[in-house]
Amino acid sequence: MEKLTTVLAFDLGASSGRALIGELAPDGTGGGPRLRVTEIHRFPNYAIAVNGHLHWDILRLLHELKTAIRKAFQEGYHPQTFGIDTWGVDFGLLDAGGELLGNPYHYRDPQTEGIAEELIGLLGKDSLYEQGGLQFMPFNTINQLYAMSKAGSAKLAAADTLLLTPDLLAYFLTRRKVCEFTMATTTQLYRPKEQTWNTALMDRLGIPSKLFLEPIHPGTGIGPLTAEVCEELDVPPIEAVAVGTHDTESAVAAVPALGEGPFAYLVCGTWSLLGTELAQPLVTPEAMALDFSNEGGACGTYQLLKNIMGLWILQECKREWDEQGQVVSFAELVVLAEQAEPFRSFIYPDDPAFYAPSGMVGRIQAYCSETSQPVPESMGEVARCVLESLALRYRQALEQMEALTGHAYKGLHMVGGGIQNQLLCRLTADAIGRQVWTGPVEASAIGNMLMQLVAQGKCVNLRDARQLVAASFPVDTYEPSGSGDWNKTYEAFKLLPAK
Repeated sequence: MEKLTTVLAFDLGASSGRALIGELAPDGTGGGPRLRVTEIHRFPNYAIAVNGHLHWDILRLLHELKTAIRKAFQEGYHPQTFGIDTWGVDFGLLDAGGELLGNPYHYRDPQTEGIAEELIGLLGKDSLYEQGGLQFMPFNTINQLYAMSKAGSAKLAAADTLLLTPDLLAYFLTRRKVCEFTMATTTQLYRPKEQTWNTALMDRLGIPSKLFLEPIHPGTGIGPLTAEVCEELDVPPIEAVAVGTHDTESAVAAVPALGEGPFAYLVCGTWSLLGTELAQPLVTPEAMALDFSNEGGACGTYQLLKNIMGLWILQECKREWDEQGQVVSFAELVVLAEQAEPFRSFIYPDDPAFYAPSGMVGRIQAYCSETSQPVPESMGEVARCVLESLALRYRQALEQMEALTGHAYKGLHMVGGGIQNQLLCRLTADAIGRQVWTGPVEASAIGNMLMQLVAQGKCVNLRDARQLVAASFPVDTYEPSGSGDWNKTYEAFKLLPAK
């Protein structure tokens, strides 16, 4: 009997992390193999405020990863490999002896306030985009490192190596230092067209170029667990694989798009990433004007995508209501939103007012008041406002992407945890006036598993991997209602102020 192929995927988001087992096995009917996914461990991930800064509790995350590895074997699984994907841009610094120099900063840390604007003034927006090909976001790695350089950071001065978050966690487990390609492209210090680090820019900004390792691509082996870790956990030395370690790129790898032409996708969660897959980066003045990013993907691809604020806005509203004693589940919020009056008021989700935590409900109400719209008061009105606004923003970004690529997309593939919000999926289909296909939910973890299977030779390439996804997981289809109100509403939405 053929040995069962088993992999372990760690998928870490900005608020929680999961460990999932993937098992590649026959479907039992004589057909091809299927991928079976089982969650074995889940844990919170919190920002920690210390002395005016926000940090990640990276050693707590390492503890959770170790707990999951031990649990996997205790529960009878025998993974041959493991992979780690996380959010982008953040990093840890190691000294010459390989010791971590303090807890990594959180991407919402206030040290980057005003830094993006300062860099644009110093270097010019055109030049920055032509070199890095990224959307101008306050949390990009370049902004964090320039802020540290300006502040005369002792950590930066003492650093010998920079490891982005998933590579840092892999280093703790294997003692192998690597830099994975998809994460490297989130830094704005990597030149996607030349596929090299931008050392000249680093030198100009006082960022030591010696910190950066040559990137390796998804599907590359890193090395086994150290003997020390194996002894601590009482497990064999399973191999770490560099997957698409940026969670967005892992999620895109799991999009079950099997047609011959380009496809449009939306990775839907705390952030919304709407994009399309290309063979080469599209670094043009038009892409810069529309603020689209070019990020590296799996198997030599590039992702042209727009980073949209996403369900973060609603998550913050819920957190605020919970703290006030008005405890409500997300499912209950969706019901309240469905009952609320449609097309009443809207926000522009990417307005900077909606970036920071705390006070989200008040900022939504203030935006509506300042734009002479009815102010949402109830939970249902606020939730409806957020969800309709996101759906309209998706349409806007999709149409902008079509203008950039010259391709008309037949519909939109939605993946990730946000697709469990069926109201958002329906609103999106209505807003774009096209079909929306949803699934899988655990896209980042599944894409993580796919690159492990590529490394093991179980999947030949990205298309082969996506065929496995299509065969293994259901896809739901949402049809647009055809209501003319959406077109009229969209024209009004486009007039909202976008700072």
